[in-house]
Amino acid sequence: MKTVILAGGFGKRLKPLTDARPKPMIEVLNIPIIEWQVRWLRKFGIKDFVLCVGYMKDMIIDHIGNGARFDCQIQYAIEEKALGTGGALLNARQFVSNAESFFVLNGDILTGLDPTNMSNIVGTNSLAVVPLRSPFGVVDFDETSRVVGFIEKPVIQNKWINAGLYSFTQEVFNHLPQEGNIEVTALPTLAKEGRLQAVQYKDVFWQSIDSHKDIEEASKAMKEVRIT
Repeated sequence: MKTVILAGGFGKRLKPLTDARPKPMIEVLNIPIIEWQVRWLRKFGIKDFVLCVGYMKDMIIDHIGNGARFDCQIQYAIEEKALGTGGALLNARQFVSNAESFFVLNGDILTGLDPTNMSNIVGTNSLAVVPLRSPFGVVDFDETSRVVGFIEKPVIQNKWINAGLYSFTQEVFNHLPQEGNIEVTALPTLAKEGRLQAVQYKDVFWQSIDSHKDIEEASKAMKEVRIT
């Protein structure tokens, strides 16, 4: 399946790092996020990519190129202005118009999950979900309020979050804005119509790079977890 990577955002929460480079070029263990993503997806046999680029796009294009050094093909959908995730995907429509279905990946996700589990659901739209992990440590106490222990950032049972990886059919283009985000346009509409499936991934490495602390945590975790 062809994969569209949404790599055109500003990464405002990662300033001042993103004053000098686009968010997908932020390095984790000395490798840019976007390169990690291509390497990870190549591991699962994906060889055809479309990168949606805008802010400081030349840095991404110069680093990734046409994909030859990763043994894959890479094309670029250029955003002349910020379009949001939904507008960016709509802008890339011509590159996936012949595909019955295709993957879409947020450009700030690092993970080792197996995307082929999503492609097994034929003819529908799906999103990967991972368990919600508390951003805080939890205090555990008994019925008398005596503290009995501490749990560092536990998984919250039966709660899941959007992992930023999707498998879409051509239907998604009926619900995308010229400018705006998938999360507040296409996804709620597809869910309301019963046209969106969740694919659960437990016990997998997953990290969204939204802050300087996320970079540190991802770097630490990826020293122990192989994703490529």
